[in-house]
Amino acid sequence: MRIAAISPFVDRQHGTERALAELLDRLSTQHRDTIDLYAQTVSDLNCGPYPAARASDSGKIIWHPVSSFAAPHLIRFLGWLLLNRWTRRRHERVSHTIPDVVFSPGINALDADLILVHAVFHRIAELQQSRNIGGLRGLHRRLYYALICSLERRVYGDPRVTLAAISRHTAAQLARYFGRHDVTVIPNGVDAEHFSPAALATMRERYRQEWNCSPRDFVLLLIGNDWRNKGLKTLLEACAQHHAQHGDVPVHLLVVGQDEQAPFRREAEKLGIAERVHFFAPVPDVRIFYAAADALVAPSLEDSFNLPVLEAMSCGLPVVVSPAAGVTDWLAHGKDSIVLEDPENAGELAAAIRFLATNLARREAIASSGLRTAAKFSWVTHANELRKLLVNVAARKSRRESRQTSV
Repeated sequence: MRIAAISPFVDRQHGTERALAELLDRLSTQHRDTIDLYAQTVSDLNCGPYPAARASDSGKIIWHPVSSFAAPHLIRFLGWLLLNRWTRRRHERVSHTIPDVVFSPGINALDADLILVHAVFHRIAELQQSRNIGGLRGLHRRLYYALICSLERRVYGDPRVTLAAISRHTAAQLARYFGRHDVTVIPNGVDAEHFSPAALATMRERYRQEWNCSPRDFVLLLIGNDWRNKGLKTLLEACAQHHAQHGDVPVHLLVVGQDEQAPFRREAEKLGIAERVHFFAPVPDVRIFYAAADALVAPSLEDSFNLPVLEAMSCGLPVVVSPAAGVTDWLAHGKDSIVLEDPENAGELAAAIRFLATNLARREAIASSGLRTAAKFSWVTHANELRKLLVNVAARKSRRESRQTSV
């Protein structure tokens, strides 16, 4: 099968993009599908640029670079929609090949046949309204979300577009906002060999020392972009409460992702914990952070899945997670995780941190159970289930086009 996959960038440093890389790898190697990948940048993926990779190659990922330009995010996104469509049409004319199905993780094209939804921006926009961000930055963000929400209504509301979601949480939002009750749920996976306690064992001491974390420190980890949505403010407050009440159990916090650091650095300084909070940009091998940490904390306000939670569990870490994260569809509070009742309650979060930091036996039991839960998820299963959907969509598309031709 020939699949056109559309995403602005693909790498293994970000959650959605890492999930796409894992999927494309398996579709090409295990199912021998030919993937025409339309993206602006690609890294950490075994692919060849067109025309070096022949259009007739099977079981290959062929990268078709899409042009990009410097501009505010809203303008760049509009340019991306136009340029990826133009690049695809040009390739079809030159190569005389048409994909069996057009696949997109999210709204990256207006003509996708199958979309795997990783986030519903209608819900994110609702959360943004309560933040009241002013100035040009706030105006730009409101305009951007207004555009995305308009596209969601147009695309997700079209019954001819097949939708899949990475959690029941997200499928419920698609039903709520767009009346789509026909959504297939295909959860993310995890590479249990790559993300494993054994793989991390040799990294732990090196990176804890590098980041000035002593053996007696309890190291927390938060991974993700848009730190307001990820609950970083509440987490900082919880760390400050823990420090004030249980200073004998020192806590360090590693924050990994892309966002504006200054507001959170100021908050940490105001709370008196700045020297215990460390900020990092995404790196190719995120395992160094899991290796250094004692627990992953994810008090997000909204998360379609939260892949780092699953990866942390696979690495043998206990996790504290928000009920607003889709991954909790498969978790059991107190057994394989701690699921918060209110992710914005700093006191509840501080109590969860204190429980894990001071109760070694329970921490190890939760981590052990979490390891077994994570083992139920794999990228092989994810790719197999999505490919079944791709085959069905391609067959329906072919029948529809045949009827149109015969008329």
